[in-house]
Amino acid sequence: MSQSVQTVATKPFDGQKPGTSGLRKRVKIFKQEHYTENFVQAIFDAIQPAGFTLVVGGDGRYFSEPAVQKIIAIAAGNGVKRLIIGQNGIFSTPAASNIIRKYKADGGILLTASHNPGGPDNDFGIKYNISNGGPAPENVTDKIYQKTKSISEYKLVTGKPVDLAKLGTFKYDQVQIDIIDSVKDYAEMLEGIFDFPLIKSFLHGNNAQKVLFDGLSGVTGPYAKVIFIDVLGLPPSSVQNGEALPDFGGGHPDPNLTYAHSLVEVVERDKIPFGAASDGDGDRNMIYGAGAFVTPSDSVAVIADWAHTIPYFKSGLKGLARSMPTSGAIDYVAKAKGIEFFEVPTGWKFFGNLMDAGRLSICGEESFGTGSDHIREKDGVWAVIAWLNILAAANKDKPTTIKDILLDHYQKYGRSFFSRYDYEEVGSDEANKMVATLDAAIKDGSLVGTKHPSSTGEFEVSEAFVFDYTDPIDGSVSKNQGQVIRFSDGSRIVFRLSGTGSQGATVRLYVERYTKDASQFEKETAEGLKGLIEVALSISKLKEFLGREKPTVITVRSHCA
Repeated sequence: MSQSVQTVATKPFDGQKPGTSGLRKRVKIFKQEHYTENFVQAIFDAIQPAGFTLVVGGDGRYFSEPAVQKIIAIAAGNGVKRLIIGQNGIFSTPAASNIIRKYKADGGILLTASHNPGGPDNDFGIKYNISNGGPAPENVTDKIYQKTKSISEYKLVTGKPVDLAKLGTFKYDQVQIDIIDSVKDYAEMLEGIFDFPLIKSFLHGNNAQKVLFDGLSGVTGPYAKVIFIDVLGLPPSSVQNGEALPDFGGGHPDPNLTYAHSLVEVVERDKIPFGAASDGDGDRNMIYGAGAFVTPSDSVAVIADWAHTIPYFKSGLKGLARSMPTSGAIDYVAKAKGIEFFEVPTGWKFFGNLMDAGRLSICGEESFGTGSDHIREKDGVWAVIAWLNILAAANKDKPTTIKDILLDHYQKYGRSFFSRYDYEEVGSDEANKMVATLDAAIKDGSLVGTKHPSSTGEFEVSEAFVFDYTDPIDGSVSKNQGQVIRFSDGSRIVFRLSGTGSQGATVRLYVERYTKDASQFEKETAEGLKGLIEVALSISKLKEFLGREKPTVITVRSHCA
């Protein structure tokens, strides 16, 4: 280790507990003296990185570059051998996962708060990924948290700041610093997965469809420019909001119908057949064509059904999976194809265990996360290219739109009406009281058999339980992953407290109703779920507990216009 290591005395900060997606706080919290250094040192104390190769990069949000420089200095103080850093400190989360795997790194530090807003008054985040390229499991994040509570010093080597814009190999004290192109390896990976010649011939052929990708001023803009414009030969107008900005242009970089209105408005105005968006760090996606919105639950089911058209899956699928709150659309595909299926808690790390064991190929979450075992993170641009691959294959036979593919899917498997209501930054005490009241009703069995009137008919509770999960690979148990209430017609509602915000609590309500009645396949989602939502609000007394008349975000408002 270097002789120039300095030891800086410090004290613990309360609340440095990393969740599924790392530690997320307001920028002003991270800018406190010693705060960022403490957390980075706690990561290193937990993983003992002497001799390690680590990947560093993030979504470019405000405070990213100072954080990278701090990581470099502390890495030098802790005997790290090599840092692979994205140019200008930029890596999308999927790209970072790929880099960790491709270069056989020991792990990575990702600087992102995902879809949360950026800027000096908004959010920053630090997340540790392990050597498989996926998020650190609970035994690692728990160890990091314990270290944050007892930390008394951090070690660093002070030196001239590294020029993050300059590609090449450099030395920072004893650490080898490799500044690499942020996009190149990722673009090459996608070209090895999908049928790019087929996609290109479709986009420039007789049945060509106009494409619009909206980067929401997040990290995927530079990736989209290379893939859509340079590789697929589309015009520059095919990418909008393609500059990665530290404050995401003042917007909320979350690809849903509320926050990706910049995409929705242009797609509908210009009647664009294929539109897509991604989030701040590039791991989420939304597929939206003129008159047709693809729910995340339907998206992963369609990709699974059409996987045979994607070269990466030519040898078949190992397994399919979804997070528990996600609609059961993919379940019907798995059953029809005789493929092993898993229902896991929210959190991509649960999929990662199954992938590492060779039992999972394609998976998804209702929160606009879709992916496969090519990396160990969800992957927004991957999902967008998957849809283009599917459309290209479908259009070989006849002109086919997004809406055509959805309706064909419903004819084959039935339709799951699905929506999520988010109540963001509500009082933690009020949210916990609501959860406790539901827990009590589940525990004493008083909900089962109760009948609840609504404007669309009566719903009778057939089952109520708290979702617990035993990992089939390592046997670990995850308790209290959501409250589930099922009804006699097969419908269900789910309640979860989310940990992805930086302050307050977020209550998520999920509602799902399945039908094989073809006359309902083109109904608006809101119409299909109206009565069930009324019952969900009544059973939970959500408005009374939280004091909110309306949700902050409704994930699904419509289906086919």
